[in-house]
Amino acid sequence: MRIIITEHARKRLKDLRQDGISTADIINAAGNIPGRIPTATRFRGFFARSGRIFDLVAKDIPGGRLVITIIGK
Repeated sequence: MRIIITEHARKRLKDLRQDGISTADIINAAGNIPGRIPTATRFRGFFARSGRIFDLVAKDIPGGRLVITIIGK
């Protein structure tokens, strides 16, 4: 499945709260969500390689899975 990360999510990766979360971590987390996501939904408790815990908001669109935002803990 194709994972699309919005500019908003990419911008949030530069914030201090999301420090240690990489694009590869997001792609891996979004790809591991099973099933179809018809509406924007928050998924909690993913671990980045750095050990940082994060949540993401994703939705399925015709082009693939859209990652709307990232929330670091």
